[in-house]
Amino acid sequence: MTSITQPAPASRRLPQLGLLAYVALAGVMVFYAATHAFDGYITNILMQAATYSVAVMGLTVVLGLCGQINLAQAAFFGLGAYAVGLGTVDYGLSYWVCALLGLALVLAAGAFLGASTLRLGGHYLAMVTISFQQIVTLVMTNWIPVTHGPDGVSRIARPGLFQSSQSYLAFCVAVLAVVGYIVWRLPASPLGRAMRAVRDNELAASVAGIDVQRTKVTAFAICALLGGLGGALFAGGFAYVSPDQFSFAESIVFLTMVLLGGVASPIGAVVGTGLLILIPEWLRFLKSVPGLYLAIYGLAVILIVLFMPDGIWGWMSNFTRRFHRAAPARGEAAALELRQSAGHDADVLRIEGLAKHFGGLKAVDGIDFAVRRGSVHALIGPNGSGKTTTLNVLSGIYTPTAGRIVLDGTDITGLPPHRRTIAGLGRTFQNIRLFRSMTAVENVVIGAEHPGNPVEKAHHALETRARAALAFVGLGDRGDELVTSFSYGHQRLIEIARALAGNPTLLLLDEPAAGLNSTEKVELTGLLKRIAAKGLTILIIDHDMTLVSDVAEHITVLNFGRRIADGDPVSVLNNPDVVTAYLGSEPDAAH
Repeated sequence: MTSITQPAPASRRLPQLGLLAYVALAGVMVFYAATHAFDGYITNILMQAATYSVAVMGLTVVLGLCGQINLAQAAFFGLGAYAVGLGTVDYGLSYWVCALLGLALVLAAGAFLGASTLRLGGHYLAMVTISFQQIVTLVMTNWIPVTHGPDGVSRIARPGLFQSSQSYLAFCVAVLAVVGYIVWRLPASPLGRAMRAVRDNELAASVAGIDVQRTKVTAFAICALLGGLGGALFAGGFAYVSPDQFSFAESIVFLTMVLLGGVASPIGAVVGTGLLILIPEWLRFLKSVPGLYLAIYGLAVILIVLFMPDGIWGWMSNFTRRFHRAAPARGEAAALELRQSAGHDADVLRIEGLAKHFGGLKAVDGIDFAVRRGSVHALIGPNGSGKTTTLNVLSGIYTPTAGRIVLDGTDITGLPPHRRTIAGLGRTFQNIRLFRSMTAVENVVIGAEHPGNPVEKAHHALETRARAALAFVGLGDRGDELVTSFSYGHQRLIEIARALAGNPTLLLLDEPAAGLNSTEKVELTGLLKRIAAKGLTILIIDHDMTLVSDVAEHITVLNFGRRIADGDPVSVLNNPDVVTAYLGSEPDAAH
């Protein structure tokens, strides 16, 4: 089999050079912090910037990567700080033990809060996180026997190796550098791609094999963990914590920092944190004029948000991207191989008594049909007949009211969408659902890396398969372009390539010809024939009867949620009930 030619050596060296540059820069910053004698005030400013930046990077993960809002980051920051403060002061524990206990606490709290609330989403999620923040603040303030109440906790111990402010600042900078590298690398990892997919389109992510709920909870837990880590560093740095330092207002400050710097990058988190801490210092000379300091401070933040909606670092990245174009991949793409089903049943899909009711509306009303292995099966019917509802029930987007779905001998009726994808379902949508912030090859890689795909999970192997799928649909030389730069018809091809890369046993196509011109429909017909020639079973919905008659070997017709015909194309398309359903008249009158 022909494989993709490896990138040029210079291209391969770029990530290593970037890592070396990052390590060198971090080393210089840590060395400078450890050896340069700052006065106490500057040391406190730098300490606050470093510890806050760690917490703000948590918002980069949950908001920037996963698209979930968290207005309780100050609560997690406070839990980490109080764990260190109370543990070292009241119980005489080691700083490291207290920090680990605090991290375990915030990780559990973040995972619990995420698991119990992330199904809500949107403003409901914001309300729940605000409530959690308020509860934590009230507990810190009023549980005096444990938290010391409004007086706070003082004389917090630092770790033995970092007793001086200078050495502790160097330690905080080193932790920030490590966290920054991890968050920087996260988007290119399988978990990071899953988060980005969930952020761009949850429905498409679920049918690509991503467990959306688990991905959201993981992002929320990581955010809480980094918040707690920042709080633990903060407590050791300032040796004092009190409830007012971790109020809802501080959560808004954290959110402003990440939005100001750029929500999509850890560099943006550091930039935004530094600015919001430094701007007040730069404007200290105005504090003699009542109100003027706050007015200018607020105006500066508003102007940056208005004119740089992606944040300062996001604006800089977009500006420099204009002058950089990714070099197209060279070399011949590998041939796309599709999994041959191991089942022995002649039918790859059996639907028995399937029904889906929306209140009194019976969108699908007890239908039965089977899809033969290796065939192209069309599901047609007039508008409102229940075709797309049937596909949504098959792929797990809707829960059936009644009936049974058997895929390749496995009952998948009760499985969620991502588990059905793992079981062998591939799916495209009538309204194209791509991950619009990603390139074509990144979209297809996400389709390829679900656990049910029997291919190597190393990234180079997944990318090779993704490029092979793009080449199969005729877009092999455009894999590194953003999907938003493609025409409507080519975006449909990318969606088909993403489904093919997942090695499905059955491919569900929901009106793939919708919105295509006549030339694109001819190309789509040829593509479907090539897919069928590889032995992949296809269930297609489409209103274009020319396309259906050209590619389908078997047709099932629905009308008002019921099956009215089933058989070979010639007999079905001449069935009087089918003609009546489409034309609203008897066959003779229609003729």
